[in-house]
Amino acid sequence: MSTTNANLIWNIAEKLRGPFQPNQYGDVILPFAILRRLDCILESTKDEVLTEYKKLAKSKVDPDIVLKTKFKQPFYNTSRWDFRALTSDAEGVADNLIDYIERFSPNIRDVFEGFGMEDLIERLSKSDRLYLIVKEFAAVDLHPKSVSGYEMGLIFEELIRKFAESNNAAAGDHFTPREVIALMVDVLFATADDALTKPGTVRTIYDPAAGTGGMLSTAYDHLLGMNHKARPVLYGQEINSRSYAMCKSDMIIKGQDVDNIYLGDTLTDDNFRGRHFDYLLSNPPFGVDWKTQQRAVDEEHRVRGFAGRFGPGLPRVSDGSLLFLLHLISKMEPVKQNGDGGSRLAIVLNGSPLFTGGAGSGESNIRKWIIENDLLDTIIALPTDMFYNTGISTYIWILDNNKPTERQGTVQLINGADMFGKMRKSLGSKRKYLRDEDIQQIVQLYAEHIDDPGSDERASVSKVFANDDFGYRTITVERPLQLVFRIDDTKIDAVLATKVVSKLADDEQEAIRKSLTYLADWEWSNRDAFITDLKGALRDNGFGKPGAAILKTVWSTIGEHSDAGDVITDRHGNPEPDSALRDTENVPLSEDVDEYFEREVLPHVPDAWIDHDKTKIGYEIPFTRHFYRYVPPRPLEEIQKDLRQLVGEIQEMLKDVGA
Repeated sequence: MSTTNANLIWNIAEKLRGPFQPNQYGDVILPFAILRRLDCILESTKDEVLTEYKKLAKSKVDPDIVLKTKFKQPFYNTSRWDFRALTSDAEGVADNLIDYIERFSPNIRDVFEGFGMEDLIERLSKSDRLYLIVKEFAAVDLHPKSVSGYEMGLIFEELIRKFAESNNAAAGDHFTPREVIALMVDVLFATADDALTKPGTVRTIYDPAAGTGGMLSTAYDHLLGMNHKARPVLYGQEINSRSYAMCKSDMIIKGQDVDNIYLGDTLTDDNFRGRHFDYLLSNPPFGVDWKTQQRAVDEEHRVRGFAGRFGPGLPRVSDGSLLFLLHLISKMEPVKQNGDGGSRLAIVLNGSPLFTGGAGSGESNIRKWIIENDLLDTIIALPTDMFYNTGISTYIWILDNNKPTERQGTVQLINGADMFGKMRKSLGSKRKYLRDEDIQQIVQLYAEHIDDPGSDERASVSKVFANDDFGYRTITVERPLQLVFRIDDTKIDAVLATKVVSKLADDEQEAIRKSLTYLADWEWSNRDAFITDLKGALRDNGFGKPGAAILKTVWSTIGEHSDAGDVITDRHGNPEPDSALRDTENVPLSEDVDEYFEREVLPHVPDAWIDHDKTKIGYEIPFTRHFYRYVPPRPLEEIQKDLRQLVGEIQEMLKDVGA
């Protein structure tokens, strides 16, 4: 029924043909569909509301609370116009429709502001399409007695899908595939507490990048499916005004409370500061920079530290997805002393947050803080080509700050990359979808906490790791500085061009040039011997007391690495490191650093040592590596056999051509 009605409504778009392009139909159909639904809901109490509003106007009482309470609707309208009345005045339909929209309660009015209704009405009016559209929608029966809230929800979701299909170039900006949301919600509720099945259970659900509200709506429906007497309370924020309007519209037509949905930038203007939620979901933009929010985010990180949202670190400015993850973590309900409470969250990310950034970087520090605090529960790899505007690899991260005992201290990786069905018709970059059996398999793997190492014949799809398995120490391996000193004209010019020497007086520069020219025929394998001879030559040329900075500039510019040179030491007799030979090694946290060094480094460079002061701890999640399975190449005999067969076939074809 919902599909039929959705098609009926969408067919009204035929009236737009000409002035509007097909990818613009949704800009008209969606707001008029929600407007007609609200019109039908309020129709039975229209006259009573107008009468009550006139009384309240005389008494100067705020009508908002009174009208909502008395007529038991979360919204109202105080205009004398409705769709039936609008069709009676074709000439004045534009002004009358604007008056109708402006007299909705504030929580509804901003929905139509998000759709840009005034500009849309003006455009429809100028193209002589406005009255036609109003008349067509007036004939559509969307009364609650004819179309239930559930059915209207399906209709609106189908309209959104059609909008995404007709405008698939930008669909992914506001539309997450429903089967991906279903998987996220199923996994999120897979370890649901017993309270979810009790009557009257209240659970808060939050999405900081709400888009069109698909995640909130699916989570709402899922919780009611588990317990029809539960009370899910939805919260969300969205930066895009049109997506915000679509989100609120979807909730309105399903009879859900929209007073907790806000328009704004989550990173710079958190409308839920200090609030915590039971379940959190999000699909933030992939690989989008946060330059416009950088000043506010940097300030919060610097000033508030861990008292704010971004204490663990900041990712590079080219990708802000980890900022949304940190924001979500800050909204998790703290665990109570008796072990109750806590939150679970699911977020869709691309591959970059898994491994981008070495030890000490913002990304690595964020992963380190998350894993060391035992927040990361599971990561699920999705198939490629799942989203409308990108075909890249994507992953669902599941976090839990109150893990069940058997999951504590572990992270489960589930490889769902090969679990999909192929779509009959692509939508933008979306060519694959998750079938019901794929979702069931992934949820079962998660619920049973499967740890399967796999084999050469059978690939693993689920593995469980200890938290420390993703950590490593980046050690700095130093080699001794060994230099020989040979002087030629090129090196003399290089010395004179250095910043330290070029700032000297002309006579001092000339003294250095003459001294180096004098020493050009000599060679030194010992730095101290070279410095001694250099001082003597400078003194003979009138530069009696060169400073340590000048001497270091000269010897470091002229010296070149050679194993024949003596090891250069500091004043304590310790060898100085050669920065040109400096290297790093990543040592797993599970391994002893000294044992690793003796086994992997010293056999190749016996004179190396570790500078422990430079050691950093990092975390990465090399998902693909953990599920890589070596496939040996085909035997040479098989390849040769196939080649001989192909050559034979080609020769036969050539004979036919010659004939």
